Amino acid sequence: MILAFARRRHVVTALTNGLTHISATVPPTTPSTVWQTRGRHTGPTAPDVLRKHLQALRDAETVQDFAELPDSDTPEGETAFEARWLVEGEVTVRARLRLAEWSGQGQEWTLTAEAERPWDQRWPSPAGMFWSWEPDALWGNETVTGERFLAANPLPGDEKELRRALRAALRDTWTVHLVVHEAMTPDERGRQSLVRLLPPGLHHRVVEHRAAPHQLRTVNWALKESGVEVPRGGALVLPGAPAPADYDAADYAVRSVFLDGTHPTELLDAVRRFAALPRPLPEGADAALTALREDWRLLTPEEELARERKLVVMYKEALEAMTESRDLYREAAEQAHEALAAYREAAAEAGEPRPAPARKNGSPFQQLGRTLERFRETTKGLRPVASAVPPARTGTAGQERTTGAPGATGDDDREATDR
Repeated sequence: MILAFARRRHVVTALTNGLTHISATVPPTTPSTVWQTRGRHTGPTAPDVLRKHLQALRDAETVQDFAELPDSDTPEGETAFEARWLVEGEVTVRARLRLAEWSGQGQEWTLTAEAERPWDQRWPSPAGMFWSWEPDALWGNETVTGERFLAANPLPGDEKELRRALRAALRDTWTVHLVVHEAMTPDERGRQSLVRLLPPGLHHRVVEHRAAPHQLRTVNWALKESGVEVPRGGALVLPGAPAPADYDAADYAVRSVFLDGTHPTELLDAVRRFAALPRPLPEGADAALTALREDWRLLTPEEELARERKLVVMYKEALEAMTESRDLYREAAEQAHEALAAYREAAAEAGEPRPAPARKNGSPFQQLGRTLERFRETTKGLRPVASAVPPARTGTAGQERTTGAPGATGDDDREATDR
């Protein structure tokens, strides 16, 4: 029983270590119910903008409710808002936006939303629920490259800056980056962002970069390491890092994009398909998702009751597991005692001397000291006792001389010698 229990514990430990190693090396995939993005607010009054806009949406019953988390529930220097609304009249969406200090001017915001069923790209953008959108809105800048959402962002004219921007876009794990090459200089209609034609749920998850006619060679040189290239007069959805498992550059490259107001059906389809691919959670997004799920504060009475019931069930399962573990250890200990008793009985029947029970009082050094003391007392009795009177001297060789009285002095001895 003991060996079986030890083997089982060893197997459980090995499986746990293996799962921990896997989870540490392979990032989890973004759940289909989750929507995430992040950006920068370059102004000084981001919290005030959020409060004002969310209050207006609650008054209009666009959102059911919102709340600003107290400072005790957020790290120092951060602010967080929660909001809840319905899509399609019955699907609840819960979202949390976190504001943190940014090294530049303003603040960085991170937005995580989760619905009760897989996310539909046709649903409103959660970013549009927290922020009011204007063409010059201070919050509409993507974090990594600093480019604008819902805008056609020209790539830098300097070649070094251009390469730096594209490599940053390739490393970005939060946003979908689209590069469009202008075969010729577009007119006013062609300068409009193509992202506006995408479903609302992608408006603040896609950033569009525009390459001028003469920049194609520089663009493809910057993308060479990733193994992709932009077709002349076409467009490409960048793979990101890491690229989705099912990403094939040929499937997300469009040969021709007409920037004359024509609806770019093929390009929009490529962006939608790429955004729907299973992708790893962005860097740092797992913590934001955990906070949304486990530290949600904006509860209805029904949700609060359901949460308390889940806690009761969780505590009950934990107590049962502890009880079962205790019983297993107790059973193993009892069987160990039985095995030891059987071994002693078998040893006694075979005539083997039973070991003397060890004394429990005193340390080994004290026991050694007591043993030496007993040995010294024993040797005292074996020593010869010295006589009080020295033996008498003999007058002649081989003859003993009887001594006088016990009180005889040394003068008698000298007198006998003289005779």
